[in-house]
Amino acid sequence: MSFEEKSAWIMGVLAAATYAVYLAVVFGLAGTMPLTEVPYVAPLLWTVGASIGLSIVFHLVIRALSAKDAGMKDQRDKEIYRFGEYIGQSFLVVGAVAALLLAMAELDHFWIANVIYLAFVLSAILGSVAKVVAYRKGFQPW
Repeated sequence: MSFEEKSAWIMGVLAAATYAVYLAVVFGLAGTMPLTEVPYVAPLLWTVGASIGLSIVFHLVIRALSAKDAGMKDQRDKEIYRFGEYIGQSFLVVGAVAALLLAMAELDHFWIANVIYLAFVLSAILGSVAKVVAYRKGFQPW
Protein backbone atom coordinates (compact mmCIF):
# COMPACT_ATOMS: atom_id res chain seq x y z
CA MET A 1 0.00 0.00 0.00
CA SER A 2 1.45 3.36 -1.00
CA PHE A 3 1.96 6.25 1.37
CA GLU A 4 -0.80 8.22 -0.36
CA GLU A 5 -3.31 5.38 0.01
CA LYS A 6 -2.44 5.07 3.70
CA SER A 7 -2.96 8.81 4.02
CA ALA A 8 -6.41 8.52 2.44
CA TRP A 9 -7.32 5.76 4.90
CA ILE A 10 -6.16 7.90 7.83
CA MET A 11 -8.19 10.91 6.74
CA GLY A 12 -11.38 8.93 6.12
CA VAL A 13 -11.26 6.87 9.29
CA LEU A 14 -10.35 9.84 11.49
CA ALA A 15 -13.14 11.97 10.04
CA ALA A 16 -15.71 9.25 10.70
CA ALA A 17 -14.39 8.37 14.16
CA THR A 18 -14.12 11.90 15.51
CA TYR A 19 -17.54 12.81 14.12
CA ALA A 20 -19.00 9.72 15.84
CA VAL A 21 -17.45 10.90 19.12
CA TYR A 22 -18.93 14.37 18.57
CA LEU A 23 -22.40 12.91 17.93
CA ALA A 24 -22.14 10.69 21.01
CA VAL A 25 -21.26 13.67 23.20
CA VAL A 26 -23.97 15.94 21.76
CA PHE A 27 -26.70 13.31 21.84
CA GLY A 28 -25.58 12.28 25.32
CA LEU A 29 -26.09 15.84 26.52
CA ALA A 30 -29.37 16.09 24.63
CA GLY A 31 -30.94 13.61 27.02
CA THR A 32 -31.13 16.35 29.63
CA MET A 33 -32.12 19.34 27.46
CA PRO A 34 -33.48 20.25 24.03
CA LEU A 35 -31.05 19.51 21.21
CA THR A 36 -30.68 23.14 20.14
CA GLU A 37 -29.65 24.13 23.68
CA VAL A 38 -26.85 21.56 23.94
CA PRO A 39 -23.44 23.22 24.37
CA TYR A 40 -22.06 21.96 21.05
CA VAL A 41 -19.22 24.43 20.44
CA ALA A 42 -16.64 22.91 22.79
CA PRO A 43 -17.23 19.29 21.64
CA LEU A 44 -17.08 20.44 18.00
CA LEU A 45 -13.80 22.28 18.52
CA TRP A 46 -12.29 19.42 20.53
CA THR A 47 -13.18 16.78 17.97
CA VAL A 48 -11.91 18.90 15.06
CA GLY A 49 -8.70 19.59 17.00
CA ALA A 50 -8.33 15.90 17.89
CA SER A 51 -8.82 14.93 14.27
CA ILE A 52 -6.13 17.36 13.13
CA GLY A 53 -3.72 16.33 15.89
CA LEU A 54 -4.22 12.61 15.36
CA SER A 55 -3.86 13.05 11.61
CA ILE A 56 -0.48 14.70 12.12
CA VAL A 57 0.68 11.97 14.50
CA PHE A 58 -0.52 9.11 12.24
CA HIS A 59 1.05 10.70 9.17
CA LEU A 60 4.35 11.05 11.01
CA VAL A 61 4.16 7.39 12.04
CA ILE A 62 3.44 6.10 8.55
CA ARG A 63 6.12 8.42 7.13
CA ALA A 64 8.64 6.93 9.57
CA LEU A 65 7.54 3.34 8.88
CA SER A 66 7.56 3.72 5.11
CA ALA A 67 10.47 6.11 4.67
CA LYS A 68 11.41 4.74 1.26
CA ASP A 69 8.19 5.83 -0.46
CA ALA A 70 7.04 8.65 1.84
CA GLY A 71 6.81 11.93 0.03
CA MET A 72 7.28 10.34 -3.39
CA LYS A 73 4.36 10.99 -5.72
CA ASP A 74 4.14 9.87 -9.30
CA GLN A 75 1.70 11.22 -11.88
CA ARG A 76 -0.93 8.62 -10.93
CA ASP A 77 -0.77 9.65 -7.25
CA LYS A 78 -1.24 13.29 -8.21
CA GLU A 79 -4.21 12.52 -10.43
CA ILE A 80 -5.85 10.30 -7.82
CA TYR A 81 -5.33 12.98 -5.17
CA ARG A 82 -6.90 15.63 -7.41
CA PHE A 83 -9.79 13.31 -8.32
CA GLY A 84 -10.51 12.56 -4.65
CA GLU A 85 -10.34 16.22 -3.71
CA TYR A 86 -12.77 17.19 -6.49
CA ILE A 87 -15.20 14.51 -5.35
CA GLY A 88 -14.89 15.55 -1.69
CA GLN A 89 -15.24 19.26 -2.43
CA SER A 90 -18.71 18.67 -3.86
CA PHE A 91 -19.98 18.07 -0.33
CA LEU A 92 -18.50 21.35 0.85
CA VAL A 93 -20.48 23.17 -1.82
CA VAL A 94 -23.67 21.34 -0.88
CA GLY A 95 -23.01 22.05 2.82
CA ALA A 96 -22.36 25.73 2.16
CA VAL A 97 -25.61 26.06 0.22
CA ALA A 98 -27.50 24.21 2.97
CA ALA A 99 -25.96 26.45 5.66
CA LEU A 100 -26.83 29.53 3.62
CA LEU A 101 -30.44 28.38 3.31
CA LEU A 102 -30.62 27.66 7.05
CA ALA A 103 -29.19 31.10 7.82
CA MET A 104 -31.69 32.77 5.49
CA ALA A 105 -34.46 30.86 7.21
CA GLU A 106 -33.05 32.23 10.50
CA LEU A 107 -32.71 28.81 12.08
CA ASP A 108 -30.74 28.28 15.26
CA HIS A 109 -26.93 28.48 15.13
CA PHE A 110 -26.82 24.86 16.28
CA TRP A 111 -28.28 23.63 12.98
CA ILE A 112 -26.13 25.87 10.81
CA ALA A 113 -22.90 24.84 12.57
CA ASN A 114 -23.81 21.18 12.45
CA VAL A 115 -24.65 21.27 8.74
CA ILE A 116 -21.26 22.84 8.05
CA TYR A 117 -19.45 20.30 10.24
CA LEU A 118 -21.32 17.43 8.58
CA ALA A 119 -20.34 18.79 5.16
CA PHE A 120 -16.67 18.83 6.15
CA VAL A 121 -16.89 15.29 7.51
CA LEU A 122 -18.69 13.95 4.44
CA SER A 123 -16.19 15.75 2.23
CA ALA A 124 -13.27 14.06 3.98
CA ILE A 125 -14.92 10.64 3.98
CA LEU A 126 -16.11 10.75 0.38
CA GLY A 127 -12.79 12.13 -0.87
CA SER A 128 -10.92 9.40 0.99
CA VAL A 129 -13.23 6.68 -0.31
CA ALA A 130 -12.78 7.95 -3.88
CA LYS A 131 -8.99 7.87 -3.47
CA VAL A 132 -8.93 4.39 -1.93
CA VAL A 133 -11.25 3.01 -4.63
CA ALA A 134 -9.06 4.60 -7.31
CA TYR A 135 -5.99 2.96 -5.79
CA ARG A 136 -7.66 -0.44 -5.36
CA LYS A 137 -9.83 -0.70 -8.48
CA GLY A 138 -7.76 1.38 -10.85
CA PHE A 139 -8.00 4.93 -11.99
CA GLN A 140 -8.89 6.12 -15.43
CA PRO A 141 -8.55 9.92 -15.83
CA TRP A 142 -11.36 11.38 -17.90
